[in-house]
Amino acid sequence: MPSLIDIRRRIRSVKNMKQITKAMKMVSAAKLRRAQDKVIAARPYAQSMQRMLANIALAAKDEEISQIPLLAKREEKRIQLIVVTADRGLAGAFNANVNRAGLKFLQEHREADVALELVGRRGRDFFRKRHKNITGEYATFFQKHVRYEDALEVAGKVIERFEKAEIDAVYLVVNHFRNVVASDLSLTRILPVELPENRTPIDYIYEQPPHALLRGLLPRYVQGQIYRAMLESAAAEHAARMTAMDAATSNAGDVIDSLTLNMNRVRQASITREIIEIVSGAAALD
Repeated sequence: MPSLIDIRRRIRSVKNMKQITKAMKMVSAAKLRRAQDKVIAARPYAQSMQRMLANIALAAKDEEISQIPLLAKREEKRIQLIVVTADRGLAGAFNANVNRAGLKFLQEHREADVALELVGRRGRDFFRKRHKNITGEYATFFQKHVRYEDALEVAGKVIERFEKAEIDAVYLVVNHFRNVVASDLSLTRILPVELPENRTPIDYIYEQPPHALLRGLLPRYVQGQIYRAMLESAAAEHAARMTAMDAATSNAGDVIDSLTLNMNRVRQASITREIIEIVSGAAALD
């Protein structure tokens, strides 16, 4: 049985850990608010861009659309997979879920040549040991705040490779922010761009031919998709870490209560033993 000193040291250690997890929860809550505002602000842009692309596509001719590189559909023999994780841990199963989804994708596409673009340190560390074809690593994007320039770097690289027919498709796996409690893991194809169909057209007045507008808007659409995915991942990460630290703080309180109860029992047993020894000594003197 541990001594009183050992139990007191353990209680003190758990209290210190509880203070750390509580502070981390508060920091994540503050960061989540800012990240959530950015996500909410980015969603209408993405939705408006999708509607605009659909309306312009209805006005363009099929033969003109078929000549646009970012709409070219080919047999998926060479695939680019973008995996978006966090740079840090202590966020529950946030990173593990994304890594498992990426690993499952690799297993399901064994016959294809899959190249990885790893955004986030946790994904980089995970896939370095499990996959050889890694074309890009970005381990500093989430250290401060998500920048549009970082998304441009990733998007420009995959767009260039797709236009040169070095890859046949680009997929993106990421955690989308749903609310503070949960996030949605999604695997989406961003290239070739899938134009929405069966939409009511809007009567635009075009200063340029529709196919020329599509050529200019499609790269921006892909850039916006990747930027939005990074924003969603950042918000989901802070939400997951806040939830994990809240659970850790609660568990630390339970451990402290259990240790305190155990300490009181040990102290009570020690006092009882000392009283028995005193009474026994007094009886022996008589």
